Amino acid sequence: MNIFNSPVEVVKANIGAGKTKGDLPLIKMILLGILAGAFIAIGGEASNLAVHGISDVGLARTLAGAIFPVGLMMIVLIGGELFTGNCMIIMAVLAKETTWLKYIRNLVVVFFSNLVGALIVDILVFYSGQWNYSGGGLGAYTIKVAYGKVNLGFGQCIASGIMCNILVCVAVLMAIAAKDIAGKILAIFFPIWAFVISGFEHCVANMFYIPAGILAASNASYVEKAGELYGLTEQQCASVNASSMVGNMIPVTIGNIIGGAIFVGAFLYLIHIRNWNKEK
Repeated sequence: MNIFNSPVEVVKANIGAGKTKGDLPLIKMILLGILAGAFIAIGGEASNLAVHGISDVGLARTLAGAIFPVGLMMIVLIGGELFTGNCMIIMAVLAKETTWLKYIRNLVVVFFSNLVGALIVDILVFYSGQWNYSGGGLGAYTIKVAYGKVNLGFGQCIASGIMCNILVCVAVLMAIAAKDIAGKILAIFFPIWAFVISGFEHCVANMFYIPAGILAASNASYVEKAGELYGLTEQQCASVNASSMVGNMIPVTIGNIIGGAIFVGAFLYLIHIRNWNKEK
């Protein structure tokens, strides 16, 4: 007996899942999207807390990458609609199991539902007082992370977004390949660990990180600490705002769509499902 699903079986299972996702009732889609956005945000919150006192970038990212995957693990094992993974619904479109309209509807609804979920976690963490840790050091680090993201170039965001969602979608597919919970957890862990270590950009994660930075920058003590620890001026902290968030989210989202829909979804459909020998 096979202990895992073959690549062809994985793609066929994802096509079936894509059809189901396209047919979801609107309210269920919204609720599952909120849940997924919150789960990814929790992974981001916990990884920020774990590494905020570590100055070595490689070590900090390695530890953050070991914690962040918990968000996708919760989505896969409990349920949730995640924008980046749902880019692979294109497999079901190409297989004519769902329509382009249902695909676009799902992506739009899930994107904004993920945002709501992430913002709920942002607000709860802000009011929990967690960012007071290390004398406000965690609040300062939260600003620093967001500042770094909103100052990436447009092309950088697209390229980083492509790389990120290749790894995220591969993690989702590898989880489908596994037939037991331990296998699914391991399958998710390593690709997501690699994406976080590499510093690639994930639009749903940024729905947590950048608003968190905006909230932290509204606290004068965190801004002062960011100056002490990272040399950020008040003006630089203030540049972490809704406008700069949009400037990051647009290219990162474009990159995530390209990475998930084309480099993973369409490629694997063409490799494993399309019949290249059929008569034209």
